Parts: sequence; structure tokens; C-alpha cells
Amino acid sequence: MASIGLFYGTDTGNTEQVAEKIKSLIEKIKPGIQVDLIEIYQRKAADMGQYDFLIIGQPTWYDGELQGDWEEFIPEFEAIDFTGKRLAFFGLGDQYGYAAYFCDAIGVYADMAENQGGTLHGFTSALDYEHDFSKAQRGDQFVGLCLDIDNQDDLTDDRINQWIPKVLASFGM
Repeated sequence: MASIGLFYGTDTGNTEQVAEKIKSLIEKIKPGIQVDLIEIYQRKAADMGQYDFLIIGQPTWYDGELQGDWEEFIPEFEAIDFTGKRLAFFGLGDQYGYAAYFCDAIGVYADMAENQGGTLHGFTSALDYEHDFSKAQRGDQFVGLCLDIDNQDDLTDDRINQWIPKVLASFGM
């Protein structure tokens, strides 16, 4: 049975809620896939390295800052050989209040994962957002799913429901 490591970090609980929605949707669409929901707090490289399929959720704070647990996890993350691993990222941010840093955290981590041999999956259009800049953006696409629950919460479920089937197909599941 295939398994996905769904790692997230949260301070307010918002990223955890999105991660739980993603886990539930995957298990509904593909009942044979095991999704391990794991908070990144006090985790090690080996915890993440054991998975071939990863979904990583990160909020971006203020002026492009990483959530505290993800900031502390950087040395562990840099120790992982992602060769052969497939990764999809989702991020939470505020496209209006912090328009120059929207969902930067997933861009930072996606770049590291790719530089360490990982393959990125789950790119989404950046055209339906009103931000100025994002480290998560490549051309007219984000390196994952960007969510703005502060300003566009009404779009969150639809965005997740459209994204997850594409990620699973891209993962070959």
C-alpha cells in the first residue's frame, strides 16, 4: 500500500486544519492510500526521509518569515536526499496584508527539496491572486497550492478539491 507523509507546521491551527482536510480528501478519493499526518515540531530528517511521497504544508508569517518549527527544521531538511521522492507543497499566506511575501515559505522549501534531488508536483496557477511577489511563484504558477484563508476562505475548499486529484495523478496514484 502506498503511503504519503503529510507534514505541516502551525502556530494558529489553520495549517493543521487544511492538512486534515487534505488527508480526509485523499482517503475519500483513494481509500487504499495511507496518509500519515505529522506535525513537524521536534521531528528529524529520518521521519521525513522514509516517505517517497510527501505533502508539505507551511504558513508564511509577516514579511516572508518561516513558521518557527519549519525555521528550526532547516538543518534536518538539508540533510535529506530527496532523489526519487515526489513532493507537493501547500502554503497559507495573506496576499493583501503581505503582498510582497505571499506564501514565500513553500518557495524556500521547494527550492531546497528540488536542489536535493526531489521532484516537485502540484503546481497551481498564480493568476487568481492579487499579490506583488512570491518566492513560491515561477512564471505564472506557484510551486504548490497557495491559500489565503484571511481574504479568500470561501475558495479554500474548492482549491483543495481541485488540487488533490491532480497531485495524486501526478504522483502516479
